[in-house]
Amino acid sequence: MIRSMTGFGRCEISDNNKKYTVEIKAVNHRYLELNTKLQKSLACFDVAVRNVAKEYAERGKVDIFVSMEDDGRLSGKVRYNKDIAVQYMNYLREMADEFGLENDVRLSNLSRYPDVFTMEDESLDEDEQWKSLEKCLRGAFENFVASRVEEGTNLKNDLLSKLDIMKKNVETIEERSPRIIEEYRKKITERIEELLAPTGAQIDEGRIITEVTIFADKVCVDEEIVRLKSHIESMRQCLEKGDSCGRKLDFIAQEMNREANTTLSKANDLFLSDTAIELKSVIEKIREQVQNIE
Repeated sequence: MIRSMTGFGRCEISDNNKKYTVEIKAVNHRYLELNTKLQKSLACFDVAVRNVAKEYAERGKVDIFVSMEDDGRLSGKVRYNKDIAVQYMNYLREMADEFGLENDVRLSNLSRYPDVFTMEDESLDEDEQWKSLEKCLRGAFENFVASRVEEGTNLKNDLLSKLDIMKKNVETIEERSPRIIEEYRKKITERIEELLAPTGAQIDEGRIITEVTIFADKVCVDEEIVRLKSHIESMRQCLEKGDSCGRKLDFIAQEMNREANTTLSKANDLFLSDTAIELKSVIEKIREQVQNIE
């Protein structure tokens, strides 16, 4: 399938009391350029993220945003720091003896002292964490590819319609070209007859044939027409086949433009010139659209 280079994908999943979010955006680029923006705690997965991205994209400037946060549920365990509690009690007894005060410390009071109880995060194994992140990453890329395919289908249909217009222009040029030579022969014959009429001299048919042959060689676009037809068919086949064919389509469009320029330079007729100009205009639109295909 034809895929556009622009696209967007997003996925969000919750796993192991963590919420992972991945967003992917892409615009046109000659090659594949990956820009990853991972949360600091996930920086160790940068290379792995890039490797996954290469499975889903071959061209384009792709920005990947990855974040992780607690989903609101407890994700750790309470730790009782006995040594710290003992130190608090020892100092409190010492203070009671020194000042002659009653040691009235209750358990509920002691438990509130700093660091007697602490909350420790349960660290996830890297393999387990990557398993969750990869699931989210691939989900986002699947949505990303789907958006590219949808846009690519629109591009394909537009390009096919422009190829139909190109084909009609080429056929018009092909049909018109021989007439130009006949019209030139008729024109030059009439002109010579007009010049020779007062003298009564006969027309030199050999000379006329030579002049017409020279003219025909200058305005002949047979080779250009053959190549243009071939390029149109090649581009149509690429579009129907799909896959990543953006570079090939770009090359074909350049060759189309080259042949159209030659055809226009050889045009010796107003109608033919107008048709060649219209042909070039369509090719320019095709070249612009091809830049959007992966």
